[in-house]
Amino acid sequence: MFVVTGATGNVGRPLVQALVKTGEPVTAVSRNEEHLPGVRHVRADLTEPDTLKPALDGASTLFLLTSPDFLAAGGDLTGVLGTAKAGGVRRVVLLSSQGVATGRHAPELEDAVVGSGLEWTLLRPGGFHSNAFAWAETVRTRRTVEAPFGDVALPTVDPVDIAEVAAAAMREDGHAGRAYTITGPEPVTPRQQAAAIADALGEPVRFAELSRAEARTRMLRAMPEPVVESTLDILGAPKPEEQRVSEDVERVLRRPARSFAEWAGANAAVFK
Repeated sequence: MFVVTGATGNVGRPLVQALVKTGEPVTAVSRNEEHLPGVRHVRADLTEPDTLKPALDGASTLFLLTSPDFLAAGGDLTGVLGTAKAGGVRRVVLLSSQGVATGRHAPELEDAVVGSGLEWTLLRPGGFHSNAFAWAETVRTRRTVEAPFGDVALPTVDPVDIAEVAAAAMREDGHAGRAYTITGPEPVTPRQQAAAIADALGEPVRFAELSRAEARTRMLRAMPEPVVESTLDILGAPKPEEQRVSEDVERVLRRPARSFAEWAGANAAVFK
């Protein structure tokens, strides 16, 4: 049995869909009441590992996605991994971050998984294409994208690609002990993203550049200050390795990663 935490999010939802297609039993874990078709749902919270027991009993493979609330509460995976082992889990796939490899983010979550005694795979994506959903309201109401660092390019990635790599790591042998850097097929700037959304809509979309201070003020409404600062550092002054395209998606899936333009076309309805 496969268990997916964070099952109703941008990565968890397509991961559940990919696993359901295999015909194997899937348990979707989330903190909300939402149920996904074709799977068992367990409401649980990683900050309370005991709530995971009904989901993990009899499970073989766990996809582990930690929320900002979990990290704010200390981010200790010891209890979660102990509960997983007690329930029979043998393989764990952790959604980590490229920032761990580049020194932007702390390695504690990865260290816990690697030291757990379980078979493990680490997924290290950079920025998501779906971060552009933050622009949906201004695009719908004013046909405007507002973002800082308009001409700084990063190889953002489609969450569906992350989900499909995760599904492969959960289902297939040969991924144990590997850390995959997951990017899109090319670096893209916010200005280019706005143009891609315009192409998907068939209408002009204006790009308005925010200052770092303006972006910081907006981001603080939804994110802790340390996360805001590190995110702005990446967006404004990325390291060379953060701008480099990885071939790991193509290696695992045997197809190219999806571009931002492809993602915008598939999600055009959100911006109309």
